[in-house]
Amino acid sequence: MPSSKANPATIVLAGATGDLGFRIARALLKRGAAVRALVRPGNTKPEVAQLRELGAELVEVDFNSVIALTQACSGAACVVSALSGLRDVIMDGQKRLLDAAVVAGVPRFIPSDFCIDYTKLPAGSNRNLDLRREFNQRLDQAPIQATSVLNGMFTDLLTGQAPVVLFGLKRVMYYGNADQPLDFTTTSDTAEFTAAAALDPTTPRYLRVAGEVATVRGLQRAATDATGQPFKLLRVGPLGVLGVLIKVTKALMPTSDDVFPPWQGMQYLHNMFTGLPKLAPLDNGRYPEIRWTSVREVLATRK
Repeated sequence: MPSSKANPATIVLAGATGDLGFRIARALLKRGAAVRALVRPGNTKPEVAQLRELGAELVEVDFNSVIALTQACSGAACVVSALSGLRDVIMDGQKRLLDAAVVAGVPRFIPSDFCIDYTKLPAGSNRNLDLRREFNQRLDQAPIQATSVLNGMFTDLLTGQAPVVLFGLKRVMYYGNADQPLDFTTTSDTAEFTAAAALDPTTPRYLRVAGEVATVRGLQRAATDATGQPFKLLRVGPLGVLGVLIKVTKALMPTSDDVFPPWQGMQYLHNMFTGLPKLAPLDNGRYPEIRWTSVREVLATRK
């Protein structure tokens, strides 16, 4: 049921000490929800104390125990996963959390997707998104109402981590077509929307949002406007070139448990530049109180 001051809905949140998860917790609390944040025993991250100060209930739980997770999920209106990891987390860990939610009788579950539309991508084109597709196939078989939030690339990455807007060179780098529409949403806006969705019992299976839909030429204009300095386009080559670079980078790098190795980010950009995972239709207007942050606003924050 919708949250109210008299009877706040309890939202169980896994991954609350991560960047996105912490923002979701904060947004939920602002909306009047009772947030029950699940943390591993002995977690000493500063976010634990901050969540407690904000009013969240912190529950230490063994994520390997469905029984312990079931007790932690008791009485919740929705379980939200903001977990980040590889197969042991996205498949195995979320499966235990899902099983616990079902046994506890929780009506709704939001998995840790928060990405481009992997349902439109061929298997094998993105390791991390393949895991999300696989988990959601399992989620569809569970007796629970599920909603995935798909939001495109986090706009925040354009200020450094994603090698697209090259501030030092005053260039916007791309492969393929400079007029391909791309989806961008800030981490904060994604969190606000997820919080609203968690408290909304009528959500459909998928919700798609984009703070801004911009082409590479649009990124060029945004960077120019944000910095007051002219940016130019830098086309490295066709998409096939990026595909080869991904294979070479992957072959040269030692196998590791890193969730975001360089080739993973390259896979994500390749996916976006193909246009296949373009989000449509967009559900931006579902919660009209949310104000969406533009690409230019984000680029202007870079010092």
